[in-house]
Amino acid sequence: MNTQIVKIEKVEEHISDIRNAASIIKNGGLVVIPTETVYGLGGDGTNPQSSKKIYEAKGRPSDNPLIIHIAHSADAEKYAHTCELYYDLAKAFMPGPLTVILPKKDIIPKETTGGLDTVAVRCPSHPVAHAVIECAGVPISAPSANISGRPSATSAEYVVEDFYGRVDMIIDGGACEIGLESTIVMIKNDGEKKSLVLLRPGAITYDALCCVCEYVEISPTLEGTLKEDEHPLSPGMKYKHYAPSSPLVLLDGEDDAVLNFLISEQKSKNCAIICYDEETKYLEDKLLLPIGAKNDLRSHGKMIFARLRQCDRLSPEIIYAHLPDKSGLGLALYNRMIRAAAHTVLKIEKDDFMKGV
Repeated sequence: MNTQIVKIEKVEEHISDIRNAASIIKNGGLVVIPTETVYGLGGDGTNPQSSKKIYEAKGRPSDNPLIIHIAHSADAEKYAHTCELYYDLAKAFMPGPLTVILPKKDIIPKETTGGLDTVAVRCPSHPVAHAVIECAGVPISAPSANISGRPSATSAEYVVEDFYGRVDMIIDGGACEIGLESTIVMIKNDGEKKSLVLLRPGAITYDALCCVCEYVEISPTLEGTLKEDEHPLSPGMKYKHYAPSSPLVLLDGEDDAVLNFLISEQKSKNCAIICYDEETKYLEDKLLLPIGAKNDLRSHGKMIFARLRQCDRLSPEIIYAHLPDKSGLGLALYNRMIRAAAHTVLKIEKDDFMKGV
């Protein structure tokens, strides 16, 4: 397949490219589009054959549901059964990095929903994504644009790495603003009371959701994994995700103890280290991948997938990174990293590695 690569900085200067992308999607083709979260592999969400193409291109299991992207929050009415709580969430967070799972209407085929009677709906804020969706006139199914299991792509260079020759068009919209996939919630009906289940954390945090809905439950699958016979309700719940080629180990311990452990490991191993900016002056400048200051979680979120991708190019023996804290945006980072590491966490004891930095 001959893949077109188009760079778009300002939508108004690339109307013909937007129309071309929309035409490809309407005719059953695939276009990678930039969003504020990560790049998405887009097809017509109402076309079962397009959804099959997405699963095939990604190497994605067909029971892993896709998210449909709409131009306006009210467009959800065409594809799903909405409710007052949906519109409360839409008013607070859309357009933006929030996905809401709703009962689907017949126009959305089960090939798009992974066989479920629900559909995941999102209204992205990225101007290029918005323009393509609006021009296409159909909801765009767009899972993250990466080969299934690999770290998500937050810039076009990584999309090209995975999908050149597999899709009709790649739109280069620059680096993604957030760098982590959207928050996913499901609305539960408990009689007159409606509540939310947080299925995947993202830039819209648990605390932010609690400002809109009084009852927000955190799914236990955020830390654990589904059983083999369980059906995932949203992307990222069941299968190995975000993983680099080399083994990733998350380090749990006090900062000084972890730093001394890393100093020791650099002497004996060809290890890549995803670290805080403050640690770089103590570590050797080899395979060192800083992600920002320790408390700058937005920087961590924006950079983590790119750093994991860079690890694949460096081919280290092992990769070390801090185990993220679970508060605020840290829960989203924890969720991504614990899956990327296949739940491999090494506890660093203070007495073993407190030699003074």
